[in-house]
Amino acid sequence: MKTTAKDFFLHLAAMVSLYAGTIALLNLLFRVINVAYPQIDRYFFGPSISLPVAVLIVVFPLFLFLNNVLRKSYEQEPERKQLAIRRWLVYITLFVTGIAVSGDLITLIYFFLDGRELTAGFLLKVLAVLVVTGGLFSYFLQDLKDGLTPTIRNYWRILAGILVIGSIIAGFTVIGSPRSQRMIRFDADKISDLQSIQWQIINYWQQKGSLPETLTDLTDPISGYSVPKDPQSKEDYRYRKVKGMVFELCADFNTEATSATNLTKPYMMGGEVSESWMHKTGMQCFERTIDPKLYPVRIPGLY
Repeated sequence: MKTTAKDFFLHLAAMVSLYAGTIALLNLLFRVINVAYPQIDRYFFGPSISLPVAVLIVVFPLFLFLNNVLRKSYEQEPERKQLAIRRWLVYITLFVTGIAVSGDLITLIYFFLDGRELTAGFLLKVLAVLVVTGGLFSYFLQDLKDGLTPTIRNYWRILAGILVIGSIIAGFTVIGSPRSQRMIRFDADKISDLQSIQWQIINYWQQKGSLPETLTDLTDPISGYSVPKDPQSKEDYRYRKVKGMVFELCADFNTEATSATNLTKPYMMGGEVSESWMHKTGMQCFERTIDPKLYPVRIPGLY
């Protein structure tokens, strides 16, 4: 039977939606695992699950719809199951999922034989890849052998639905609701603003040999720098000269940073500086002391 344009795009759209949904599902599961079992060097703001959840909400029902359309066309014209486009896509899917399952098991065995620590987070990621890709491999292998009866097909749909919906619920349970994600994003923006202000203060010190009296002193119409405001309250950040080369920057946070220290790595005098921006909920102040060896005052005419 000759492949029509409709056949080509229906099969292609079904597979694209399947691949997109699979990637989004694994992405979501990995992000949930990263939060539930954080790595030591993980950035302390929780990863956003917005994109993988949005992809799943759209492509999973789309795949079920397209798959149902194709199934009905196979029932009406059984010879359509032998179309070249279908068999190519099924074999490609079996090939890709087979590699994923094999690679997953190889990674697990390698880590075990190499004496590396098999953490709960790592094992859960291995399990997630094995369940998702292994399930796809089994489904399409049965489909290729015409072993998918209506009852078995419904079982697969129920299992897929439970996995997808359960992953989305787990994501919101572990990482938080859309509102909490918005609060975390506000906090991340505040930290970014404080970092920007901090380096402007250091630059001010290097240029003038003293700390600014207020944040307004940092405004520079020539360079175009203007001091950012709190993106949530639209108010100025708090700044205070403590003494000598010591100053404080403060912001009001919505959430508590509960994981590893965030590192900023500015290039200055050939070195890197590690700074903690860990904070609790509410007003939090960060005290900073300028190191004159790292940030010497610039003498006019030498730079």
